[in-house]
Amino acid sequence: MRTWQKLLIIAALAPIIVVAGTITYFQYLSKRRLIISTTTSLYVTGLWDEIELTYEATHNIDLNIVSAGTGIAIEHAENGNADLIVVHSPSMEQEFLENGYGVCRKVIAYNFFTIVGPSSDLAGINGLNITEALTRIIDYGRDQSTHVWISRGDNSGTHSKEKELWATAGFDYTSISSETSWYASVGSGMANTLNVANQKSAYTLSDIGTYLKFSTDGTITLTALITEEESLLNVYSVMVVNQTRHQHVNFDDAIEFIEYLVSNEGQTTIENYGKVDFTQSLFYGAVGPLNTSPSSQISQWIQSYAFFNGTECPWQYRNDYPELYN
Repeated sequence: MRTWQKLLIIAALAPIIVVAGTITYFQYLSKRRLIISTTTSLYVTGLWDEIELTYEATHNIDLNIVSAGTGIAIEHAENGNADLIVVHSPSMEQEFLENGYGVCRKVIAYNFFTIVGPSSDLAGINGLNITEALTRIIDYGRDQSTHVWISRGDNSGTHSKEKELWATAGFDYTSISSETSWYASVGSGMANTLNVANQKSAYTLSDIGTYLKFSTDGTITLTALITEEESLLNVYSVMVVNQTRHQHVNFDDAIEFIEYLVSNEGQTTIENYGKVDFTQSLFYGAVGPLNTSPSSQISQWIQSYAFFNGTECPWQYRNDYPELYN
């Protein structure tokens, strides 16, 4: 082909390329934005990537995921820097609702926390219940000059659960965390906490999803020693930021996104995530058990741990969306 012919073809194609690029650009600009403030365990495991890919494929929306510990995730929402939150600390969530920052809470998923530690398990906690295990760790720690327990110490949902477990076992968390040499707080996320515990051959509390991801890819060699007892239940909930606090909140798209999360499609996405790479689901949908078998053991555990006055969202915080609770 001669040079002049090539130039004619290029000249003919140029407007098409410009038009196509312009259409793509304006399609991007026309997308609405939904800011989601969420806990690290859902993000680090990759579940948010899966949800984002699935949801954006069928909705004209750009999901912006901001990941932090539950305490910081809630602060973002309280400051008006998010449209909705997905977190896992019922006590903090209740306070968020009661202080007028959130509405339309839905319980969407669950899994379990786990106490992990070195395979040598020198404290001898494998197979014990939580109270027995924490007592053994304290007894073992008193005789050690190195760190035996690594805590997130970051006001996250996991950190909140840890403090709850120490209290349930009959120990004063403040004394343990401030007056003992065997206890160390890293003040950061689950990934760093697991890495530090791995380096020091220490014990820690982790959500099972993050632990499985790091264990499966060989980042850590810690062993899950206590799993799936009621006291280790980990429940995830979603809430919309209250428009009366922050008028700029993208409320309608937030409600539509919640409807997706509780739908069969959304629950299936949650349930199936991890089965291929980790040989098991990292998270389990909570909507099915709560709706179809409320008297089952897992439903009873969820209701006991994560419901407020017998409901996932008291009526005064439902904001005229009863269809979410049918």
